[in-house]
Amino acid sequence: MNIAVLGAGTIGQSWIALFLANGYAVSVYDPNPKMEQATRQFVQETEFVLAELGYSNPGTLDRMRFTSNPSDAVLDCHFVQENAPENLAIKHKLYGVIESSLSSDAIILSSTSGLTIELLKDGFEDPSRLVIAHPFNPPHLIPLVEIVGHSSTSSDVIDEVKRFYESIGKFPIELKKSVPGHIANRLQAVMWQEALHLASEGVATLDEIDQVVANGPGLRWSVYGPNRLFSLAGGEEGLMGFVDHLGSSFESWWAGSGRVEFDDHILDLVREYDQKTTPLDLAALRISRDVLISRILKLKLN
Repeated sequence: MNIAVLGAGTIGQSWIALFLANGYAVSVYDPNPKMEQATRQFVQETEFVLAELGYSNPGTLDRMRFTSNPSDAVLDCHFVQENAPENLAIKHKLYGVIESSLSSDAIILSSTSGLTIELLKDGFEDPSRLVIAHPFNPPHLIPLVEIVGHSSTSSDVIDEVKRFYESIGKFPIELKKSVPGHIANRLQAVMWQEALHLASEGVATLDEIDQVVANGPGLRWSVYGPNRLFSLAGGEEGLMGFVDHLGSSFESWWAGSGRVEFDDHILDLVREYDQKTTPLDLAALRISRDVLISRILKLKLN
């Protein structure tokens, strides 16, 4: 089976590495000619961690081809993973270009982080085979894929999409209702808002808040979600026991949580954070992130 990847930025490259590692032939479109070499380098860099996770073809490049024509990329492809910029006009323009070249059974999977399926589907004359399939970064490692259909999407298409992602080691979750940002991004957006608020109030630096998360709740969240963790904390009485014990405290914390905007003060905090990290540091951090995630996944899978 052939898979098309439209857009070879950070998310697209990650999808490409995963599809190739699973033995698929991948046709790639990106308007920037420099992205072909960047993608080849990325695929090679991910070979070690994907091999560690047991994929049979990590780092393989002979099944990948690049094209500057999106219509050419989607020819004879059953799945089309779209990773165009988060700009509705750009996505609609791309959909208009490729629609006539799609196979009759092709399924278009949008990686959009925040746009709703209702907005996206207006870019197609026949949107019945368009599905949001939002990954969590980096897609070649993080299992989560958030699946969103619409009123014209058949249950057969959704089921096929789920089976496909499960077959390549993903954990697809179907949202029963379309919301901007889906689930994961909305959750992390609220958390980041409070992190920026605490830093702006001088409670701790952004670096220190990162350490709080990584060495505290983040370790637990890699095992269970907040509802299960709080139910365990409630003992035999479960989640209701937790609410009875700490519900009023949580209500006071919710009431005192801060709303922030990207004003000059917040932007200064962000710039200060960025200035501590060099490009070389970023490369090393990405490698470290991927190795640690792969080790955590191996423990969970075993």
